[in-house]
Amino acid sequence: MHGHQLRLLAEEEHVHLWTDISVGALYGALKRLAAEGLLGEVRTEREGGYPERQVYGITADGRVSLAALQQSELQHVVLKPDPFDLALSRPDPQRLAELPAALAARLATLHDLLAESVERTERARPYLSVGEAHALLHREHRIRAELAWHEQLLAGVPEIVADERRRALLPDALPTAEDLAARRRAAIRPTFEGP
Repeated sequence: MHGHQLRLLAEEEHVHLWTDISVGALYGALKRLAAEGLLGEVRTEREGGYPERQVYGITADGRVSLAALQQSELQHVVLKPDPFDLALSRPDPQRLAELPAALAARLATLHDLLAESVERTERARPYLSVGEAHALLHREHRIRAELAWHEQLLAGVPEIVADERRRALLPDALPTAEDLAARRRAAIRPTFEGP
């Protein structure tokens, strides 16, 4: 099919409700896939007074690539590091009192994401295959797990704050931003050796 047909199909199947695919980005994706040899131009069509449109079809290489991608993604587990974990494990000692409010704000954001996800799933449900419905439910389960973890974390904030304050008193505590800046300044001071 040509790009416009693909866009109409994507809109009809409401892919924006259950994927992160931007319907408007399909034209660019078609061109990239064709440039990679995964799609090929089948023919050119013209309907009425509309401009000519390139009709694309999947190539043999495209079918092989798609099958490999599907198999890989079914086996691949993605658990990326969350920058939040780094910020939590090395909080600013001067801002420890702000930690509960920051976590409460994250919890509120996660609750909003869950509500949005549940609403999106319900809107999309009439258009979904069984597999697609499970994929959307996976997102909801992940958000619920994040919520549960954040609630436990919020309950543990007093212990985290006490531990960070105790560590700050230790002689081998991690250097502060000011310590690191002073070290950098000392390292780049020019030294003059006279004759």
